[in-house]
Amino acid sequence: MVRQPWELPFLAEAQEVAALRRIVRLHLKAWGLPRQVGVAQLCVSELVTNVIRHVGPGTPTSLRLAMNGTYLRIEVRDPDCRALPTVIAAGPEAESGRGMALVDAMADRWGVLLGSDRKVTWCEIATDLTTPNGHAGGMRVTRAEAMISLYGAVASPRAVNASRLSVAVAKDAAIDVIVDLLHWMGAHGYDADDVLDMAQTRFESGL
Repeated sequence: MVRQPWELPFLAEAQEVAALRRIVRLHLKAWGLPRQVGVAQLCVSELVTNVIRHVGPGTPTSLRLAMNGTYLRIEVRDPDCRALPTVIAAGPEAESGRGMALVDAMADRWGVLLGSDRKVTWCEIATDLTTPNGHAGGMRVTRAEAMISLYGAVASPRAVNASRLSVAVAKDAAIDVIVDLLHWMGAHGYDADDVLDMAQTRFESGL
C-alpha cells in the first residue's frame, strides 16, 4: 500500500473541525491505520483550534497527512509566524489552554517549523507498521496480501505485486479470493454459511 502525502486547504473556522475529523477518519481507514484514528482526530482538532484562537477565525490553513518512516505525520500550516503554540499548565477550571498539552500527551512527538511566510505545527503518531508502505495486522494480513497480489496479477498483468495494485483491482481480487474459497468449500461438502460464521467469529476475536 503506497501512502502518498495528502493535503487539504481550508479556512480555519470552528464549524470546519468536525468535517476535518471525518476526513481524517476516512483517510486513515483507507490507509489501513484504524488504530491511529482517535489520536489523529484529537491532534487535528487541537491544532486547528489553536489556529482559530491564536491566529484568528477565517485564517487560510492547510492540513497535511504523510508518513515519516513508520510514523503518521500530521501538519497544520498557517501564515502567522508570530503566534507560536506552547504547552501551558491549564488549571481544572480553565476553559482553554489544554490544546497543545493534549497533543504533547497523545502524540509521540511534535514541533513547529518556521518559514518566511508561514509556520507548520506538526505532530507524529507511532504505527505498528514495519515499513512506510507496509501493512499492519501481522502474518494473516501478509498472507492475504500475497494471495490478493496473485489474483490481481491475473486480472491486471501489469501489476506484478500488491504495492502496484490499484485499490479497485485489489478489492476485486480479494472478492475473487473469497468467491473461489466458497466454491471450494461447496465442492468438498462444507456449508459455506457455517464456515463464514466461524471466520467472522475468529476475526472479531482477533484470532
